Parts: sequence; structure tokens; C-alpha cells
Amino acid sequence: MKFDDYSINPAIKKALDKLDFKKPTDIQFKAIPPILKGEDVLAIAQTGTGKTAAFAIPVLHKLHERKQYAREDGIKCLVMVPTRELAIQITEVFQTLGKHTRVKTFSVFGGVEQGPQIAKLEDGIDILVATPGRMFDLVSQGYIRLERVEILILDEADHMLDLGFIRDIRDLMKFLPRKRQTLFFSATINEHIKDLAYSLVSKPIRIQVSPKDPVAKNVDHSVAYVGMDDKRFFLERVVQENAGSKILVFVRTKVRAERVHEAMKRVGIVTETLHGDKDQKERLTSLNRFKKGDVKVLVATDVSSRGIDIPSVEYVVNYDLPEVPENYVHRVGRTGRGTHKGKSVSFCSPEEKPILDEIEKFLGKPIKVLEIAKDDYSATIDFSSEAKPDVMALMREHEAKLDSMKKAPKVSNANKKKKKK
Repeated sequence: MKFDDYSINPAIKKALDKLDFKKPTDIQFKAIPPILKGEDVLAIAQTGTGKTAAFAIPVLHKLHERKQYAREDGIKCLVMVPTRELAIQITEVFQTLGKHTRVKTFSVFGGVEQGPQIAKLEDGIDILVATPGRMFDLVSQGYIRLERVEILILDEADHMLDLGFIRDIRDLMKFLPRKRQTLFFSATINEHIKDLAYSLVSKPIRIQVSPKDPVAKNVDHSVAYVGMDDKRFFLERVVQENAGSKILVFVRTKVRAERVHEAMKRVGIVTETLHGDKDQKERLTSLNRFKKGDVKVLVATDVSSRGIDIPSVEYVVNYDLPEVPENYVHRVGRTGRGTHKGKSVSFCSPEEKPILDEIEKFLGKPIKVLEIAKDDYSATIDFSSEAKPDVMALMREHEAKLDSMKKAPKVSNANKKKKKK
């Protein structure tokens, strides 16, 4: 089936055609029809399968159709997401697919001044994409009213629970009409997710697109056993051997992100960092530079491993293994998206072996091992720019010593003889 075969507005088909979207993915094929019918949907699908378009296409169609006949004010669709980056990305998808429609989409999130956000809200919007904190702030101040919301979408719901947003989600129900359509999208499913989902939806259509291997088939992923202190040398090698490729590097903490950034700087590799200690403006700048290809290496914590769609990431490096096994899937899922191929390698130090065991248990099979011969291991360190002595500096030091020897006062032969006496 092709998008041309769907009963969706020509304005949306025009946008899909410009994006060269011809056929729906599995999740889109299964989710679009029931959403168009107004049914509640509980959808489980792995990362990189096109979940955002799966709900954006039918929602844009429904709102555009009704705006042609009625022009009621108020937010008609609320999309709740766990992170600022995801809010921005989903807003961009709605705006791109809805470029030729009458539907207005806007996002609100913390970390930036609320003034410009309030001004935009007062202009009137149809779809609001929001993170819980900023949304509740603006609701309490009276700038956001939700009584006319007809569609509620919870995206990356499992991550929302990980971040402790379950109470916020339940509090949200107090502001929404009881009669509404609810769409619940998640990459993983467990008892907590089920409990939350079934407390929010009414007789949902359950859709699950989850092959035996949770890692997308387009991703060639492996693990390399590398000492903790040697990881920087192997990252340098990956970057040098994949010159020109976009490489996303995941580390465990904010401090580690900055340390890796400095280590790469010492060997002449330019990187950007993305983590929670950077303000929103800095995070957006780093992300945009990486998206545009101005910088080829981005060092990030898990803040960017969930739901963020960065075009053409050819390589993912797990510099540190994630302590939450599910995050392995989300991390490597930043490459090999859609129909593109991607590679991923994870550096595993001896102390991280128990973490690797948990990840493999979650995956249901071992990860392919990238064997490194002893000679190759040593050569990687020996040939590192950081490991090499600074030849020019040594030459300058040697020349300085020669100059000092030349300038030293000469002792005459007569004086030498006197000293001997």
C-alpha cells in the first residue's frame, strides 16, 4: 500500500511527496487507519520505525479537515514528551508534514524564557507539543487551556515513567475532557506501562511491531573489549578511520562527556557535547551543528538517545555501556534509521562486563565481538596523536639547549690551568 491510497487530505500527500515518502512503515501502516477512525491506540514499536509520522499524519488530516468548516479557538491536540529535544523534533515533523495545511503546531519546554512562548500561544495554535514541567507552569498561569483538547498523545511513554513523570501524567487528566482520543506510543512494554496505558485509554487498538531482535536489522552492532583508560585511543581510531562520517558517542555522565571532549581536542578532533549541564540554547546549538554536519562528532549522555532523529548518523559509539539495558537499543537506534544502514561499536572494559551481560540478557542473544589482536591493540595506542611525542617541541627544546651552551662564558686555557693548581 502507498500513501496515495490513503484517504488523507491532498495537502498532506503533497508534503509526503516532497519528502519522498512513498510507502508507510509497518507502524504507520497499522496505526494510521484506526487513528483516522478516532479510536484509542496503544502502540509499541522499536526506535527508528517512523512512530512520529504514524500519529502526525492522521492527526494533521483530522484537524485540517475540520478547520475547513469550523474555526473554533483552542488547542485541539496535546502531545506530551519527556525531553526538550524530542519536543522540538516532533514539532518539526508536524510543521513539515502540515506545511500546506491550516494546522498550527507549537512546542513549549523549560530551559528558555517563557515570554516568547506565551506570545505564540496567545496567537492561537492547534497542536501543542510539551514537556510536563513548562506545560504545568503555563497551565497554572492561565496561558494554556486544555478543555478543548480532542486528542492526547503520549510519546516515549516508557521514558516518561523512567524520569518520574507518572504523577504529572495523572495530574494532567484533571485538565482534559473525558471524551477524547488517546494515543499511547512507547518503544518498550512492561507492567507499569500497561497499567498506565489502560488507565488512560478506552478499548484501545493494540499495535505491536517488535521483531525478535530489538535492534533494527539495518544496524551492524558489535562490542570491543577495551581497557577503561584506553578508550580514548580507540575512539580516536574510529573517528580517523571514518573521516567525514557523523559519529554519535555516548558516555555515562556529564563529566565524562567533557573529559572525552577534551581528550579528542588534544588529538585535533573537533567535537560538540550534549548533556544536562548545558542550558537549552547551548544544547540546541550543539545539536544543530551536528545535524548540519558542521561538527562530525557529538559526545552525549542518554539525554539524546531517546527519540531524537538526527539525519545520517553513520556510526554510534558506546564509549561507556549504558547501565539500563533498554538504553542500549535506544542508543544504537540513532543510526540505521528508516532504510539507511548504520554501524555501532561498544567499548567494554573489564569492570563493565556485568553490564554487558545484562544487555545481552535483554537482547536475548550475545553481541558480536570485534576481536582486537594484541599487536593491533598496542598499535592503536602507539599511533595515537596523544601518545606520540611532540617532535617540534623536542626540536625546539634541543635548539634552546644548544643556544644556551653557545651563550655560556668560555673559560680560557690559562684559567683552566689555574683552577687545576
